[in-house]
Amino acid sequence: MWQVHGLKNCDTCRKARKWLDAEGIAYQFVDVRSDGLDRSDVERWAATIGEKLINRRGTTWRGLSGDEQAQADGKEGTIDLALAYPALIRRPVFTRGPRVLQGFDAKVREALSVSGDH
Repeated sequence: MWQVHGLKNCDTCRKARKWLDAEGIAYQFVDVRSDGLDRSDVERWAATIGEKLINRRGTTWRGLSGDEQAQADGKEGTIDLALAYPALIRRPVFTRGPRVLQGFDAKVREALSVSGDH
């Protein structure tokens, strides 16, 4: 079963959940703000996704100080920022076993469709 990590009020996360429901794909939704994050999960995401884990165009990013933004240049800093400000994570993040997918474009939808969880 896929885990979908995101924010309940995020438009892209809502679209992803609606699509998963329509496709009959089993998933569990994890709200990164209210349910929290495990450091080990964020470390794995950062190792797989890299710097694209952090959304540098959103309002949360723009609200950070220059020093805080500079933290995102290193892997540890990226992880620490994501844990401190979960809304910085580019959403949604899909996980299943060792697999990590991010976003909700056609490539991600295809990977979710062939997962066999229908």
